[in-house]
Amino acid sequence: MPDSTSTRIPRRLLVTGGAGFIGSNYVLYWCQRYPDDRVVVLDALTYAGNRRTLQSLEGKENFRFVQGDICDRALIDSLLEEEDVDAIAHFAAESHVDRSILGPGAFVQTNVVGTFTLLEAFRQRWGAKGKPDTYRFHHVSTDEVYGSLGPTDPAFSETTPYSPNSPYSASKAGSDHLVRAYHHTYGLPTLITNCSNNYGAYQFPEKLIPLMCINALIGKQLPVYGDGQNVRDWLFVIDHCTALDVVLHRGTPGETYNIGGNNEVKNIDLVQTLCKLMDELAPDLPVRPCSKLITFVKDRPGHDRRYAINSTKLQTELGWSPSVTVEQGLRQTVEWYLSNRSWWEPLLSEEYQAYYRKVYA
Repeated sequence: MPDSTSTRIPRRLLVTGGAGFIGSNYVLYWCQRYPDDRVVVLDALTYAGNRRTLQSLEGKENFRFVQGDICDRALIDSLLEEEDVDAIAHFAAESHVDRSILGPGAFVQTNVVGTFTLLEAFRQRWGAKGKPDTYRFHHVSTDEVYGSLGPTDPAFSETTPYSPNSPYSASKAGSDHLVRAYHHTYGLPTLITNCSNNYGAYQFPEKLIPLMCINALIGKQLPVYGDGQNVRDWLFVIDHCTALDVVLHRGTPGETYNIGGNNEVKNIDLVQTLCKLMDELAPDLPVRPCSKLITFVKDRPGHDRRYAINSTKLQTELGWSPSVTVEQGLRQTVEWYLSNRSWWEPLLSEEYQAYYRKVYA
């Protein structure tokens, strides 16, 4: 973990996308661990952003929420100046592969143009302040930029060539390249992290794990793409937050660090595990056992077969390793969705239902 909070200088941190799934978990974690830091959240509050997730922080002296677009240069400039920001944690992104297939334009705009806008604004502010070496631009990215692995291929490392296969992963690859270029061209103190699939509390229902939990609770089919043999490396979101903490405090500017959970699981096995947990923990399921609801659907175009992350660099250089097994994390996650219907039920809007029918028809 990072150095003692008693010896560190408080930061003034801008978190983009801080009302989204990973971003909100990070903000809640950060504000609890570093109460002397000033945390400003910038979020456009698109369908996947939920301000209610951060309601426990509203009104606190060291917290501010701003609704806005990362492509709005004037807004970014004003925030960096008003708040005297010395670090950006950049989560804001369009992040769902299925949506990128249906509408790729939004992914290029947010993920590429938005990242460029932030980099330019932060570079100008950093230069105006005399290029202090304490400043940081931390870009949070994905393992999907590396493409797909075969069953016996070694896990992705920081030197794996980029080979994105969806509009989403291509747009994130583009943003990664911009961040890297800004360090090598301008000396901007940047950090890049590429993580595996996250899961945990506050995740929008379109993603696999909350989708399975919520559909089981309401008696809908549990759609599994193709033959269900696609493999993902699952990372508990709080483990991810601790890794991001370590990277921001100890990471070397200009470096990339891969963050994985060391939990490779086939999609169908994951769904079966979730079904068993739902059967155990949810007494009023409309269909029991809920594995009866599993339905194989047409595979998504260009569906990557396997992801796996090698986190050796992060573990050996910065001393981080995941602390939550997939069994522990899935149980905690299912329990959270069972206990927080008031958070996810309002998200099942007609717009969401229309999108769901389009994807899984």
